[in-house]
Amino acid sequence: MADSPMKPQLWTPRPVEETVEVYRDWAATYDDDLAGRGYHTPRRIAAMLGRYLPPGGPVLDFGCGTGISGAELALMEFAPIDGTDITDRMVEIARTKGIYRKLWVGEPGAVPANPGKYRAIAAAGVISLGAAPPETLDLLIEALAPGGLIALSFNDPTLADGSYDAHLEARVADGAVTVLDRAHGPHLGEMGRGSEMGSDVMVLRRT
Repeated sequence: MADSPMKPQLWTPRPVEETVEVYRDWAATYDDDLAGRGYHTPRRIAAMLGRYLPPGGPVLDFGCGTGISGAELALMEFAPIDGTDITDRMVEIARTKGIYRKLWVGEPGAVPANPGKYRAIAAAGVISLGAAPPETLDLLIEALAPGGLIALSFNDPTLADGSYDAHLEARVADGAVTVLDRAHGPHLGEMGRGSEMGSDVMVLRRT
């Protein structure tokens, strides 16, 4: 599409059907748009996960998009890597990159795996305003056995919203997960007028 959706309206709540349409239309230029602005979060998530999980797998790249996050996981020697996304055109592009053992188009609101199938689930930029709602965290928790890890991010608009952190804090309080690590850093650069967007990346352990 000629006009990138990377503008403030991208990070606002919307129905899931509209989210799928936005990312389907964006798929062809997604990699170039993000590379042109400097997309740091997938690399930061993979590096943080590597502090707590030795190389190997299997690892699930949840909301894999076109495979940007999967490529960073592969560089950290996680393998095999499976990927899922709710946007068919994104999955088609990811398939051409030869990163994933298995790829599929997921169903919104569905638990992506049976507990214990994956050692870890990575979700780079997925659980955030304009993408997946806070309750998506519960799906990832359900897909892991005790001891399994979740690596995810909240970008600055998501942090400012507060509802995502509130949901995470509730799951920590009820004993579902513990936070092993969390750090703020760059998410996207060159967002206009010299501004950059940051994100918190974190690693959780299912308890």
